[in-house]
Amino acid sequence: MKSKTDPRHLKRVKLMQELFTFDFTHKNRPSSTAAEIIKHLPEIDKLVEKCAPQWPLRQINKIDLSILRLSFFELMYKKDIPPKVVVDEAVELGKQYGSESSPGFVNGVLGKLIEEEKIIV
Repeated sequence: MKSKTDPRHLKRVKLMQELFTFDFTHKNRPSSTAAEIIKHLPEIDKLVEKCAPQWPLRQINKIDLSILRLSFFELMYKKDIPPKVVVDEAVELGKQYGSESSPGFVNGVLGKLIEEEKIIV
């Protein structure tokens, strides 16, 4: 895990918070990276539904959904970030901001995405 003061970790925290806020208001002015993620939400959300078929989007904890959206974006569109880093950071965000079950849920859904999309780890 990166240090909680690592700039890359802090950027992910900020992006997760922006996505969380956007889910409720749709009015915030997102950063350029958050805007890019939001632009891809239809495809990202379809992948989340595919990888977590027992959990409709409306039933997924909003923090977990924000973490998954950020992580799916990084795995699918930011090929310069190693998948292991994405998963590790997502699990840490789940531990830090989510519920007790968030880290395991996030890890499982990301594992399914890596398997389904044949992402090389």
